[in-house]
Amino acid sequence: MKLLTFYKDDVLKPGVLTDKGILDISGSYPTMIEAIERNEGLNEFLDFALEENSNYYLDKNNLKYGPAIDCMEKIICVGLNYQKHADESNMPAPDHPILFSKFRNSLSADGDKVAIPKEATQVDYEAELAIIIGKEAKYVSEDEALDYVFGYACSNDLSERAFQTRSAQWLLGKSLDGFCPLGPYVVTKDEIEDPNKLRISLSVNGERRQDSNTNDMIFNCQQIISYVSNYMTLEPGDVILTGTPEGVALGYEGEKPWLKAGDEVVVEIERLGRLVTKLKGE
Repeated sequence: MKLLTFYKDDVLKPGVLTDKGILDISGSYPTMIEAIERNEGLNEFLDFALEENSNYYLDKNNLKYGPAIDCMEKIICVGLNYQKHADESNMPAPDHPILFSKFRNSLSADGDKVAIPKEATQVDYEAELAIIIGKEAKYVSEDEALDYVFGYACSNDLSERAFQTRSAQWLLGKSLDGFCPLGPYVVTKDEIEDPNKLRISLSVNGERRQDSNTNDMIFNCQQIISYVSNYMTLEPGDVILTGTPEGVALGYEGEKPWLKAGDEVVVEIERLGRLVTKLKGE
C-alpha cells in the first residue's frame, strides 16, 4: 500500500495511491498518524473502498501533495552510514551510529521548489532511505526491530556544508527550510521484503551522481532502530533517515558540483518511487 498526503482546503489530508486515483481516507482517518496507529483496519477499509464506485477518488494530477508523512514528533538522521561514503569523506567507519536531527520546518514534498538560503554557498544532496515507525518502540531488540516499522520512503538529506561545519554540531546545515524532501509516498513494509537490499540512486539535472545499494550501510535498519530505541522512545510517525551512499558533492575531487538555483534533484529507491526536488533562489 502506498500512502501519501495532499492539501484539501489548505489542510493536509491522508490518501492512498490506487489504480483508480488517490483515495481520500480522511473521513475515517483524519491524519496520517491515525492511519498509522490504526493500520490494522486500513487494509480492510481499502478493500471495501476498491469494490465501490466511490466518490472519494481524486485525480492524482490535480492535487497539491505534501510530504509523505506529516505530524511526526521526530526526524532522526544517521551520518556516515555507508562504507563507501565514509571512505570518500576520508573518515573511519563509526563504532556507533552518528545521530543528528532535522525539524519539521525542513520537510518538503515531491515536486516542491526548495529555496537556497541567501548566505548558502555549498548546498549538497544526499539520497536516503527513510524508515517510518509504526508503533511505540523502546528497548527493542534487533530481531524485533522491523516489527515496529510502518513503511519506507525516499528522502533527500539536503545539507549546506559551510553551515554544517561552522561547529561540531551539524544542525544548522541540516535543518534549513525545506531541506528534508520526503516522498512521494510511504510504502508499507509488507511490500518491501528486505530494506537492506534496495538500489538507491540520485541524479542532478539528469546526471547520475549516486548509485548504490542499501546493503552498503554500516548499520542496517534493524540495528539503527534498536540502537535509537535504547535512548529515546520512538513514536508512530517518527522518521529515521538511514544515511547516504557515496557520490555527494562534498566527496568530489577538485571543484565541487554544489547545487544551485534551477537544479532538479531526483532520488530513486527500488520499489519506493521517485522523489523530485527543484532548487530556487531565495
